[in-house]
Amino acid sequence: MKISGIKTFPVSTPGRNYLFVIVETDEGLYGVGEFGITWRERAGLGAIEHLKPHLLGQDPHNIEYLWQKMLRGDFFPGGRINAAAISAIDIALWDIKGKALDQPIHMLLGGRLRERVPCYTGIGGGTPEQAAGQACEKKAEGFRYLRLEVRPRDGILEPSQAVRDAVAEFAAVRDAVGEDVELCIDVHTRLDPPDAIRLGRLLEPYAPYFIEDPLRCENPQTYRLVRQHIGVPLAVGEHYATKWEFRQMIEEELLDYARIDLCVVGGLTEARKITNWCETHYIKLVPHNPLGPVSAAACLQLDLATDNFAVQETWHYKTGFFDDLFPRQIVFDKGDFLVPEGPGLGIEFNEDAAAAYRFEERLSPQLKRRDGSFTNW
Repeated sequence: MKISGIKTFPVSTPGRNYLFVIVETDEGLYGVGEFGITWRERAGLGAIEHLKPHLLGQDPHNIEYLWQKMLRGDFFPGGRINAAAISAIDIALWDIKGKALDQPIHMLLGGRLRERVPCYTGIGGGTPEQAAGQACEKKAEGFRYLRLEVRPRDGILEPSQAVRDAVAEFAAVRDAVGEDVELCIDVHTRLDPPDAIRLGRLLEPYAPYFIEDPLRCENPQTYRLVRQHIGVPLAVGEHYATKWEFRQMIEEELLDYARIDLCVVGGLTEARKITNWCETHYIKLVPHNPLGPVSAAACLQLDLATDNFAVQETWHYKTGFFDDLFPRQIVFDKGDFLVPEGPGLGIEFNEDAAAAYRFEERLSPQLKRRDGSFTNW
């Protein structure tokens, strides 16, 4: 079997763009992957096109060799965009291998360790009372994990105000759902260390499951400062590409939950290595999954085969446009992903349907402070 072609499918759907990749073989099997850096799809298209000469004519089963070739095939490192392109292709290669061997990917990663994969979903916005109402609705649907967020007000993010709002919302939700539902909160890198520390200290009485991404990713050692001052677990890593960017965070145990993004970090091949490395430091896996059905399916396969898995992010488990693009998807039930049926990722992609979702350039949302200065979204 040889790789005979690589196709890209950038699509625009209500509210978000996606970039899906199909790797074809000369025996008719195909695999599907997903590029993970939203709003950089054109850069992803260029990176994937650049990688094609490394792949055409190669054996798709030889995944580790191809991964090394894609990462190290040029003198200059390709950076995060290149890693996301590798991720899409790598996931597609695993999909092909599973189909060729008539096995789901998790069986190729060592086998199934659980029968259901618990998920969390986001709530919040508006008032604390509204957030509490949403939380009760999600609890009734079966969710046992929920995530809140440090939010702006009308496009303005003032740190002190955002911290007060977040604590009030968190307290209201905790009171509404009780102690049996785990609550986490996503800072979304919107705070600097002093405000992140204040948030963590104020939330400690409400027992957060974790605080997610309190800081930007460029300076890992700053997490030492935050970790020294709060007793709340930290979840970090969705921005990181390859094992090398995780190195300091894992080795110095600066995180409790690894937010590996399979569509950014280097695909299933790299995610599996990082996950096993985390196990030696008692760090749990909480995969980042804000993307489409390919990301969700790949995360599910890794979750099923990972002992140190904790909980899986999800935000859409049934939408019309995804039903068009993916007539077969993984199954969601009462707050959990279920074990998929079928080989590979267990999903199918409809190439013809993609034409109905014509790609349109979009820019990332942006936030300001009250004085008009720029701040992190």
